[in-house]
Amino acid sequence: MSTTFIATLVVKPGMEAQFERLQQELSELTHQSEPGTLVYDVLKSRSKPRTYVVYGRFKDDAAFQVHQESAFHHRLVPPIMACVEGEMDLHMCDWRS
Repeated sequence: MSTTFIATLVVKPGMEAQFERLQQELSELTHQSEPGTLVYDVLKSRSKPRTYVVYGRFKDDAAFQVHQESAFHHRLVPPIMACVEGEMDLHMCDWRS
């Protein structure tokens, strides 16, 4: 069973470019380095300003843990979260793959 997360984040005013740059780097490194990552996408809302959805799907819980524990994840997530206004809305999901 695959492990999936869907996170909705609202970015602080003026931090959109930095957030997008950091997320782009995280997405590229994730796809390059983690064969257990099936999907890692960052989407920008068309209707809600400064709102983004991050969708990650992993082969299994072990692949998700590899992602969470990677050096680039530890390096990039703190500055990404510094761009976020308030708390992210995080949903963890399972899917048969």
